[in-house]
Amino acid sequence: MSLRITNDAELRRLNSFGVRARAKTLIELDDVNDAAHALELLRGAPSGLILGGGSNLLITGDIDGTVLRIALRGLRVQDTGHDHVIVEAAAGEPWPELVQWCLDQQLYGLENLSLIPGLAGAAPVQNIGAYGIELAQRIDTVKALNIETGRLQEFSRTDCEFGYRDSLFKRQSGRWLIVSIRMKLSRNAQPCLRYPSLAEALRTQARPTAEQVAQAVCALRRQRLPDPAVLGNAGSFFKNPLVDAITAAKLRAQHPDMPQFSNGDQGVKLAAAWLIEHCGWKGHREGDAGVHDQHALVLVNYGHASGAQLLDLARRIQTSVRERFAIELEPEPVIIGS
Repeated sequence: MSLRITNDAELRRLNSFGVRARAKTLIELDDVNDAAHALELLRGAPSGLILGGGSNLLITGDIDGTVLRIALRGLRVQDTGHDHVIVEAAAGEPWPELVQWCLDQQLYGLENLSLIPGLAGAAPVQNIGAYGIELAQRIDTVKALNIETGRLQEFSRTDCEFGYRDSLFKRQSGRWLIVSIRMKLSRNAQPCLRYPSLAEALRTQARPTAEQVAQAVCALRRQRLPDPAVLGNAGSFFKNPLVDAITAAKLRAQHPDMPQFSNGDQGVKLAAAWLIEHCGWKGHREGDAGVHDQHALVLVNYGHASGAQLLDLARRIQTSVRERFAIELEPEPVIIGS
């Protein structure tokens, strides 16, 4: 067995908010052959948490149980004999490095998802998306272990039941441990420039390459979002809310400058950042807990904020948006703790 087990473990380095919290036991899994034993230990604990990169997580207190950290590594390319290939990534592969590796191999389709923090195994849970692309458009299959039985199961893209920042794995949190994902990528770059700010950034390029798209995405993300290594955060803290057409029309009549985007048969998407900013929260700070001064959707830890303080701030933002716009904001990060 090569499981690394630490008792009374500090979790600050394992969450991108950088909040202090301790776990009774931390298990680090870096060999899939040890997964069954790791799951056995997890099931035997009074409470448990599966942790990836900690970039989509707010820990609000100590965990009186076991945390299983996924550190599985490995990348493999399967040539289909056509223009497309299948890239399989172990769950512990850092997502930004994975995207860059694919570009280096001249495998295209993930450029718009450049620089998103976190690990490959967490990507399908949240169905990560950015600049006009969602991971669901690239997923071929996902392999996951049933936490209760230890049995390995393979999920097709349809089986994953992807939605906006949603999936079967998110709705059945605590049931599945993702061990690897397979993505269908192309040897021929076909840049997606549907997102307005990305198209604007590349307006001088007649036919931008995938590498140029990735560079533009990285530049945009660095302009808008603070680096978690410098300023603790989990990226966008709230989802962009979806409303029906009638509600959208009513809001547009009341607030003509409110951004709205059609989301197909799922309704109309509103800009959570706009709602928060118009409630006066952008740049707000209370001690070391605050809202970023460049992006109202990002809650930040300026140094020593607790998870509980950040959660209290988030709840008050939700209340103010609800009271002014009758819109309910839903947090993106998983919220864990006492």
